[in-house]
Amino acid sequence: MQSSAKNNSDLNENKQQNEVLANAVKKMANPSDFTPQLLLDMQILNENKICIVKKDGTHEKFNIQKIINAISKSAERMLIKFNENQLRQICNIVKEQILLLNKNDIDIKEIHFIVETALDAVSPKVAQSYRNYRNYKTEFVHMLDKVYRESQKIMYIGDKENSNADSALVSTKRSLIFNQLNKELYKQFFLNVDELQAIRDGYIYIHDMSARRDTMNCCLFNVGEVLKGGFEMGNLWYNEPKSLDVAFDVIGDIVMAAASQQYGGFTVPEVDKLLAPYAQRTFDRQLERYTCMGLSLEKAREEAVKDVQNDFEQGFQGWEYKFNTVASSRGDYPFITMTIGLGLGEFEKMASKTMLRIREKGQGKKNNKKPVLFPKVVFLYDEELHGEGKPLYDVYKAGVECSKRAMYPDWLSLTGEGYVASIYKKYKKVISPMGCRAFLSPWFERGGMKPADENDEPVFVGRFNIGAVSLHLPMILAKARKENKDFYEVLDYYMELIRKIHIRTYEYLGEMRASVNPLAYCEGGFYGGHLKPHDKIKPILKSATASFGITALNELQELYNGKSLVEDGQFALEVMEYINKKINEYKEQDGNLYAIYGTPAERLCGLQVEQFRNKYGIQEKVSDRGYVSNSFHCHVTEHVTPIQKQDLEKRFWDLFNGGKIQYVKYPISYNTEAIETLIHRAMDKGFYEGVNLSLAYCDDCGHQELSMDVCPKCGSKNLTKIDRMNGYLSYSRVNGDTRLNEAKMEEIKDRVSM
Repeated sequence: MQSSAKNNSDLNENKQQNEVLANAVKKMANPSDFTPQLLLDMQILNENKICIVKKDGTHEKFNIQKIINAISKSAERMLIKFNENQLRQICNIVKEQILLLNKNDIDIKEIHFIVETALDAVSPKVAQSYRNYRNYKTEFVHMLDKVYRESQKIMYIGDKENSNADSALVSTKRSLIFNQLNKELYKQFFLNVDELQAIRDGYIYIHDMSARRDTMNCCLFNVGEVLKGGFEMGNLWYNEPKSLDVAFDVIGDIVMAAASQQYGGFTVPEVDKLLAPYAQRTFDRQLERYTCMGLSLEKAREEAVKDVQNDFEQGFQGWEYKFNTVASSRGDYPFITMTIGLGLGEFEKMASKTMLRIREKGQGKKNNKKPVLFPKVVFLYDEELHGEGKPLYDVYKAGVECSKRAMYPDWLSLTGEGYVASIYKKYKKVISPMGCRAFLSPWFERGGMKPADENDEPVFVGRFNIGAVSLHLPMILAKARKENKDFYEVLDYYMELIRKIHIRTYEYLGEMRASVNPLAYCEGGFYGGHLKPHDKIKPILKSATASFGITALNELQELYNGKSLVEDGQFALEVMEYINKKINEYKEQDGNLYAIYGTPAERLCGLQVEQFRNKYGIQEKVSDRGYVSNSFHCHVTEHVTPIQKQDLEKRFWDLFNGGKIQYVKYPISYNTEAIETLIHRAMDKGFYEGVNLSLAYCDDCGHQELSMDVCPKCGSKNLTKIDRMNGYLSYSRVNGDTRLNEAKMEEIKDRVSM
């Protein structure tokens, strides 16, 4: 009885399956009536109890319906429909090949091979479509496997690609894992084969691939425009602040929220001028209050000024805590820069001096304070305002005192030579740096790339960059030599690749809606940023820059003739002049604001060495160290004086107007006179200058001095050390570890002139 029941059950199952298969065939192709032979072939296969071993090792009963579905979809992709004869022929070939294997368990790869063979016999075009889809799925599996392996590394080891991201935190780990997936999706769906090959070999490097699919890069955010008259954030209405303390809180919220919607540096220009109106409101309110209490006007004014001073101190200290301890939604501490120093009013001066004094004193426990990293502070230097005897000389002196203790502020010349200073002299417009070194190209209010007339003025605040792609010049020279090609021919090829990537980036970002970053695109944070939430952002992108990055100029010169930038540099100079000429042509032809960027090369400094070695081996002074030089700087091991380094790097200064910084090492132990001499010299040359000291603090006793590895006071090795990463500061040691990668740590160890 049991055997009879089982047979009946099997018959019913086969009958049902045959009906399903017949319906599937009729649905998938024409004509609608099929011969019994085709259904019989299908039935034979299904009755043989053949199982397919899937990729994950599980077993599944063979079902020819799945093959019919798959080959029909492949045919549809080629705009082809199989008829009955073609389907029968394919099924017969599959049936014969499977039966020839004479086994019950068949690996899925074998089935795919059999289907490809059958399709080759019937329709090679569909066979190719089937292979392409299989390859795509295989690549997707490999991609996810890579993401998984990277996620495991991040979870249990950490990540030091970006020193602003503390990968010990759960929130940062999650963000880094998502970034890895986003990076792979960008490569899979945005880049073509030539571009993928170029980045895999190392001839170009696309920065921030994990974020480029959905947002933009460094910016000069117009916080004042957002605040004016109030604004909406997170579906809540914020009234414009009526006091200084509230302004600090609201600006902090704006910065954290807006910086989370992008990658790269987030600059708030001229913070002293931004805060002054709110300081005035506090002063007016407090003056009235004290007057009403019966104080004399003089005494009331004195007390009101004290209240404003206290709000400045509390506000700047609050910012330092917030910006260095509260990670953004993207998992890192946003790279926030603030510029100061030009305000002539009482409260503008008070803002600049207080911000500098708070940074100089540092944060932490009593007698154990150290400077924070964010915001990066940049001093806007105008000789007519900050020179001895000038109205802001006291602000300048406060800046020097801060630099010699905290390395920040960095110093931007507005009255020396070059691009930034020339714009300031002519228009009184400041081009504040974005992040560690990026600068915007001019965009005129009425004329766009060029002034409409002599009264047209450039606008910088509220604009941004859409990303950087860097050239690996030593590898390009090595490739040209190996293939017996002209260097500039090979260089042109890779520059054209970058150009096309930028063009597509403008196009696809332009299709995004303003709602992706409401403070920027709807509330006025960006130039032209008063769009409706569902408006496309394309009109705003016309004033955005796209950067061609340059690394390892020193190694390029070494590869060319065995000499460094200190010993020669002429070939490197010629290459940069050529690149500038080509990019100016691109700007004219494409109508896009391209810029040339001296790449900081954080993780890239080590990656490029690995890539060069893989293709061209180890070459002395090119790939024999664990890192390459960043941008146009002299090699860190060069024994040159700070003055010599300034002079040598000046040659390249005007060839990197899209991003540059100059810095020298100050081995002078807080020597004010020496620091002032080098700052003045840098300002005369038109530099954006960084003061380089290696700051070290004992976390046990609070002792501090330059470059110590063991505290001479208490013998502790529990130190916090702050070094300049490239254009910005970072922890090279904290709690016994570093946030910097091995290549960068090797470079720091070798530093002589930086």
